[in-house]
Amino acid sequence: MTLWTAGSLDEAIGRGEDEARAYCETLHDVEYVRFAEAFRMDGTPGEGAEVFSLMRESELPAGEYVRRFLATGDERVG
Repeated sequence: MTLWTAGSLDEAIGRGEDEARAYCETLHDVEYVRFAEAFRMDGTPGEGAEVFSLMRESELPAGEYVRRFLATGDERVG
């Protein structure tokens, strides 16, 4: 997880996606699965500060992995 100063959630997600793509290009056998979330924070966090990271191996195709573990349809949004 990285933190971005942005004017909107869409901008924050776009900046995060750009960083994720670039980061994955530096790693062996890692794929950016095109899934990003944003959360508005109060205060002034440092630009690009990493606050959480999770990596796991899976035999699932990228889209199925996201649907099964991250975007199941049961998330609370808004």
